[in-house]
Amino acid sequence: MPEVMTGAERVVVLLVDGLGWNQLQSRGHLMPTLSGFSGSSITTVAPSTTATALTSFTTGLTPGEHGLIGYRIDMGDTVMNVLRWGDETGDLRRRYPPRQVQSCPPFMGTRVPVASKAELEGSGFTMAHLDGVTACGWRSASSIPVIIRDALNAGEKLVYAYYDGVDKIAHERGFGDFYDAELAHVDRLISDILSLLPPDVVLLVTADHGQVHVGDNTIIPASTVTEHVRHQSGEGRFRWLHAHRGREQQLCDAARQYEGVAWVVTRDQVIDEAWFGPRVGDDVKRRMGDVALVAHGPVSFDEPLDSGSYPLVCRHGSLTADEMLVPLLATKS
Repeated sequence: MPEVMTGAERVVVLLVDGLGWNQLQSRGHLMPTLSGFSGSSITTVAPSTTATALTSFTTGLTPGEHGLIGYRIDMGDTVMNVLRWGDETGDLRRRYPPRQVQSCPPFMGTRVPVASKAELEGSGFTMAHLDGVTACGWRSASSIPVIIRDALNAGEKLVYAYYDGVDKIAHERGFGDFYDAELAHVDRLISDILSLLPPDVVLLVTADHGQVHVGDNTIIPASTVTEHVRHQSGEGRFRWLHAHRGREQQLCDAARQYEGVAWVVTRDQVIDEAWFGPRVGDDVKRRMGDVALVAHGPVSFDEPLDSGSYPLVCRHGSLTADEMLVPLLATKS
């Protein structure tokens, strides 16, 4: 923890989705304000993905405890997209009430004011990891400093703000001019927040994961692998393969062909090596596949049902330093 946090009685936490430590280190000149903060890097959770990391961040639980172990998770009768809280048939909030799937209250049950995108309020994932907070929705990022100032003026001691622009730009545009422009924008946002903070408040900036430039390097698993696969879950850089009954070992053996670009691990190995923490509940074990392809090269693994409105240029989810290392930086105004 940065030394400036010692004895702090009022704290603003800004979580910048997708701002990896390695990306910040190589582009620090674009973020002079943030680069002047004290602190260093910390590691995020596995998989290094938003749904899992934000839930660990707000609840203090490991993925093995809170159970949201990826972007898409096997719920038994369907594979649910956690961020959308749905599948190809639509919304799943009634079938899988968010407060039952993830029941631990955020921030130890205190009603922390949260400045996040207004359109996310009431979504399944928001209910799963931010249930009971005081929602202070923003529709434009320029509102974030004002919301924070007003909450502090109302006497709040902890304010949590979430901004997702870096992640979106990296996914859609990759590393380049658009990404650099977004980092400069975030640095101005941080400067605007600082300008409105009382002198006794510490601003802490962190993130949920970094990014890897994948581009067109998407691997379609070979038929020698997919013939043993019942369905898939997870995401492109942490792809769970769920075997047909009785074919678990055959699937694992066939998946070894990708060891040049990925760690090929079984469910038992992930549990034994505590990838998701030292405790993994039975419900969580059932959500895991039999074999995981966890990319260490700049690739992703294709799955037909895991698609969006545009191809993802940068991706995350695996255990490389570019994805796992995130900033933990702080300063006083």
